[in-house]
Amino acid sequence: MTELRAVPPEELETWYTKELCTTFPPCEQKPLSAIRELMAQGRYELLGLYDGPLLQGYATLWSGPECPGYVLLDYLGVTAARRNGGLGGRMLGLLRERCGSGTVLIVEAEDPDSGGPPEERPLRERRLAFYRRHGCTPVYLSFNCSLLCQVFVLGEAPADLAALGKAHRAIYGPSRRDVVIDPPPGAIPPQPYWMER
Repeated sequence: MTELRAVPPEELETWYTKELCTTFPPCEQKPLSAIRELMAQGRYELLGLYDGPLLQGYATLWSGPECPGYVLLDYLGVTAARRNGGLGGRMLGLLRERCGSGTVLIVEAEDPDSGGPPEERPLRERRLAFYRRHGCTPVYLSFNCSLLCQVFVLGEAPADLAALGKAHRAIYGPSRRDVVIDPPPGAIPPQPYWMER
């Protein structure tokens, strides 16, 4: 029986190096020190989907006291051995239950026209279809980690998209200059701070 629970703090570094850094491109790999700092502030949570002691998937949730009722799904992944078996959708369902009806779960996924490698376009399109299939509603575009992203909410879109965008941006905080909500057409996404030269 699988369950979603907190990943023990002593497993954070192993998760970071063996899962996050092998699955996500460098522009999306938030430094481990930043994750630790956010966790120490009570703003970041690493959840694992476990079958007994075995980690099968993971989700990180990022929130902030300045925007109650909004949570950002920062990373969602399934371990390599368990991919394409329905666990990603199961995790979204468990996250929906965990957050409850009073919380808006914000999801970002790379847009097909993100500017990434053309050969990865089918993968980007599959990711977007996955989120739609599992009850996510597209709400607007954003820049994040030097990419153009489609932003979703899990469930129905809230009536006040301006408040959603404001909360979304506030979760990242003022130092993340690479995050732009609803960027103007033709704008170029900035690099995340960990890739600036």
